[in-house]
Amino acid sequence: MRFSQSFLDEIRDRVPISDVIAKRVSWDRRKTNVSRGDYWACCPFHGEKSPSFHCEDRKGRYHCFGCGVSGDHFRFLTDLEGLSFPEAVQQIADMAGVAMPQPDPQAERREKERTSLLDVMELATQFFEDQLQTANGAKARAYLRERGLTGRTIETFRLGYAPDSRNALKEFLAGKGVGKEQIEACGLVVHGLDVPVSYDRFRDRIMFPILSSREKVIAFGGRAMSPDAPAKYLNSNETELFHKGNVLYNFARARRAAQGASRLGDAGPDDAAGTIIAVEGYMDVIALHQAGVENAVAPLGTALTENQLDLLWKMTSQPVLCFDGDGAGIRAANRGVDLALPHLKPGRSVRFAMLPDGKDPDDLVRHEGRAPFDKVLANARSLADMVWHREIQGGSFDTPEKRAELEARLKQVTAVIADESVRRHYGQDMRDRLNAFLQSSGPGRGERRPFERGGRQGGGPRGAGGPRGPNAAGPTAISDRLARSSLVSGQQIAPLLRESVLALTIVNHPQLLFDEYDEISTIEFDHRDLQRCWAAVLNAAAAHGPRLTREGLIEQLEAEGFGPLIGAIDQQIRYARLWTATTAAAPEDAREGYLQALALHQRSKALHWQRRELERELAHATEEGDLEAVPQLLRTLQEVQLEVTRLENQEAIIEGFGVLSGRVKGPAAR
Repeated sequence: MRFSQSFLDEIRDRVPISDVIAKRVSWDRRKTNVSRGDYWACCPFHGEKSPSFHCEDRKGRYHCFGCGVSGDHFRFLTDLEGLSFPEAVQQIADMAGVAMPQPDPQAERREKERTSLLDVMELATQFFEDQLQTANGAKARAYLRERGLTGRTIETFRLGYAPDSRNALKEFLAGKGVGKEQIEACGLVVHGLDVPVSYDRFRDRIMFPILSSREKVIAFGGRAMSPDAPAKYLNSNETELFHKGNVLYNFARARRAAQGASRLGDAGPDDAAGTIIAVEGYMDVIALHQAGVENAVAPLGTALTENQLDLLWKMTSQPVLCFDGDGAGIRAANRGVDLALPHLKPGRSVRFAMLPDGKDPDDLVRHEGRAPFDKVLANARSLADMVWHREIQGGSFDTPEKRAELEARLKQVTAVIADESVRRHYGQDMRDRLNAFLQSSGPGRGERRPFERGGRQGGGPRGAGGPRGPNAAGPTAISDRLARSSLVSGQQIAPLLRESVLALTIVNHPQLLFDEYDEISTIEFDHRDLQRCWAAVLNAAAAHGPRLTREGLIEQLEAEGFGPLIGAIDQQIRYARLWTATTAAAPEDAREGYLQALALHQRSKALHWQRRELERELAHATEEGDLEAVPQLLRTLQEVQLEVTRLENQEAIIEGFGVLSGRVKGPAAR
């Protein structure tokens, strides 16, 4: 019997080709990378002693570099086991859990009709492309130029224009011999019992062709040119060709780019070049492509679906979901967390890249180039980190009941993971984070934010009971001088001194906000109240721009309840005699002091992260019995620990921030 292409694609997509081949070969453990779906074995088609037979789950293909055989699921079974093609299809369908189609002449007829519908969609695409170049398309061309798109980009994505007419496309297709039924089946016109005469669905819109995985046009998205249009973006309706929840915009091109980067060795397993980045809309994908980021896709105007997430995982083991940094973006990211958690498997997860508030990828690369977007990707958070931060965000855990509630909530969140192994490791990870959090916060200190972006933990206790010696464990030891101050007492702990220097310098010298905004906007503080205050500072900068004054900023911070915090860190700074952070400092000294504090802050973060990573590697090597790796890891860990201790003992931020050059704007602070 003849099988439809859609049926063959479906069962092939449901069954990794490695599952088919694994029953006949033994994978080579040294060359195989399971997390990337990359497998090597001795070829089953010819005798050999070294593995030259290769298969990739992402492509659904195998190839032997020794004898040259290659093929897909069905070819493997027909060539190796001598099955007929229908028998091979039956076996793959059984593995996929999909019933075989019954012989159906009508189904064969629909498959032919489907092919003809693709021809109609191609005609429509050409029509829209041509219209963009006419006088009617002048406004659309101007819009695309304003958005920074080049002629080559427009041609690559086959952008077009639907004229402001109820029947321009319909008449064009009719003139090509396309029947009314086919035009309607493609979703190109609005029709129905309540519509006496069908009319073009897309009118006065920039047109974005949507391609299938085989790069055939199956639908369109249209961006309205008129601000009065009821819908800014309009997609094709569901048709025989198009099911919105199963399609990603730019899927085929992004898959090619990611696979090309992996083949050429341009990307490691966690590198953005070898993964897939999911962004919000068509223009984000196109702008990124033009900036050189060719591995981006987008859902079609709705939240990511399970089927679309499966498509991402077919292309890469760890796609990056990219969201705006505003409230709506954070809510969307949290929906992505809930969508992904139940479907995690070993070697299959997601990361989350959060853009600066108020920016989307199109804005970022159009105005600032690719580098800021690459930086956003480099700071992408793990799924586990997103879960943890979501559950503690804004919470107060100053009573046993609240801490118990947090523990129960974390258990409930991770319980939805279907894979037993991944669920167990997530549970352990959350317990480790919770223990460190409770140890560092203690009763009444649950407000402090102990973890850095990207899962970088703040570590253990932070001077809760008094001063810590130079050899105390943990990355956040405080000096004896600071521990004796009135700021470290009772139930509240002051920010680290370098954090206070960074924050107060900006409050007293807000012009630095605009001179050093790229660095300043990415700073994260351990101290939770200071982190919230920092967000208010950045919001004030966005609202007032370079006109923002110290007086205006302090007034706004006091109105939002941060007056006591500003007063406390001002007292802390004056006690330590760090004049560059005060109003007495000249702008040059304030900037120099800020840059020194920032360098120390970043160096400290990097060292603590490096130490934790080495500790994890050492634990893993010990468990695996890798005795060769353990001595080197121990030596490196000791070197990093010495550097951490040196940095903590140095207290450069306390001793080295006096009046640098004598330039002051008024009487020295007392």
